[in-house]
Amino acid sequence: MSIPGLDAWLQTPPGRYVMAWEQAAIDAVVADVFGYNAIQLGLPQCSLLAQNRIPLRQVADDSGKVDVLCDLRQLPFAANSIDLVVMSHVLEFHDDPHQILREVERVLIPEGEVVIAGFNPISIWGLRRRLPNCPRHFPWNGRYLSVSRLKDWLQLLGFEADRGSYGCYAPPFKNERWLRHWRFIEASGSRWWNFAGGVYVLRAVKRVHSMRLIMPNWKQQGAPRKALSVVSEKEIARHE
Repeated sequence: MSIPGLDAWLQTPPGRYVMAWEQAAIDAVVADVFGYNAIQLGLPQCSLLAQNRIPLRQVADDSGKVDVLCDLRQLPFAANSIDLVVMSHVLEFHDDPHQILREVERVLIPEGEVVIAGFNPISIWGLRRRLPNCPRHFPWNGRYLSVSRLKDWLQLLGFEADRGSYGCYAPPFKNERWLRHWRFIEASGSRWWNFAGGVYVLRAVKRVHSMRLIMPNWKQQGAPRKALSVVSEKEIARHE
């Protein structure tokens, strides 16, 4: 999933600002996830599984320096075989985000986890896209997904999502000095209006409801006893 302009943006001050927060947030989430197989979808420029201790960690995408070269809409992994999936800025820059989520649900084991990072449309970064002079290159050309909408999609697939964490409250300045000057807003933003961070990280768990087996009643039930009835004198005389 080659995204035009992504490589250049990652080298800019706002790109480094966003990815530094996302890397730290994802590191904190995946550090305590255990299993045998973990997959990072997209963004091969960053190692989002660096702090995870799962033995087999691979990066999958349709281009770049990856371990698995594939279409993210058709993942070449067996069903119920992956313990952890991490993806950053994949859904909002792909033409078929629903199919990618369906594939993630297919390959995850029951109780497996997916961690998703994306741009928040309910933020200064999201509002920047609506201004008349907003450029049309990355990251402003994506279809940003709100956390509430993403939770709805995940719930339909049987996932249980947490509330999510938000970061990058400073405006999307191009100048690094201005970004550093606005770092003071990070603490107050996460405390007073945490939903308005420029980016978010959301974790969800694949829930599979267990079946309840109804076992047959193997106990042999005896024949019901006949109720006693009153015998009249005429009936006794007839039998005599």
